[in-house]
Amino acid sequence: MKRHLVAGTVLTIMMSSPAMAEWNFSGPPNANAFIQTGDMTLELQCDRVRFAPAGYDDSQDIVSRQGLSFRFMKDGSTEVGAFQAGSVNADISLVDNYPVEVRFFDQGDYVFVLDQIAQNAVLNLSMADQDVSYGIFTLKGSSAAVRSLRAACGSNASTSQSMEAPEGIVYCGGGAVQRVIEYAIVGQPGEQWDAIVTVNGETVRAMTSYSFFGNSEPPAGFQVALLGEDRSEFLVFSDGGRNWIEFGDYTYDQCN
Repeated sequence: MKRHLVAGTVLTIMMSSPAMAEWNFSGPPNANAFIQTGDMTLELQCDRVRFAPAGYDDSQDIVSRQGLSFRFMKDGSTEVGAFQAGSVNADISLVDNYPVEVRFFDQGDYVFVLDQIAQNAVLNLSMADQDVSYGIFTLKGSSAAVRSLRAACGSNASTSQSMEAPEGIVYCGGGAVQRVIEYAIVGQPGEQWDAIVTVNGETVRAMTSYSFFGNSEPPAGFQVALLGEDRSEFLVFSDGGRNWIEFGDYTYDQCN
């Protein structure tokens, strides 16, 4: 993880000026703070960043390098903070065929990024470890937009924490690690978070996958993989009257 504050470092920028626009906020159910110019968009969501650079080649480059630097400046040239997203601290991928999405593993890293966006004047999104910019954005209006985003996301978090899976099959066991697991499909196929999983009373959102990690021959009884928002993975099986879930190194059988 690379995040740091720098006092008085002069950054040589390989672009003429930041994109001139103001930040805006869009409320629930999909709260986001964003800035949009003629050819670039930067969007802050509750737990991730989406960046659509001017060219598709730049999106491909960021994903192939698995790196994106967030460089914060108090004016047009003086860098006062930075965060380097990479495979060790974030998931960097293409979504909707074009924008780059950065999902932070540690919420503290995202808090740092939001703090810096809210309090500085310019954001330079650049190639990791190099002074080559993909896009430069003014942060005018970002403080109010980030404040609104945090208020909305705090409300959403409270709603998420109160989710309870509908009663259905309950899975218990696990040997050395005892758990009670229940899940429910709550959305339509193709939606990002179309399921919820409850483990020992704690509920997380999940996405479903009906292919066994690209294998053409899934194990006998395989029904669906549940990929948790917290990077957990649950494999659901049903075969010969037996229902079970595999989670980590343990198996949990139906117990209701």
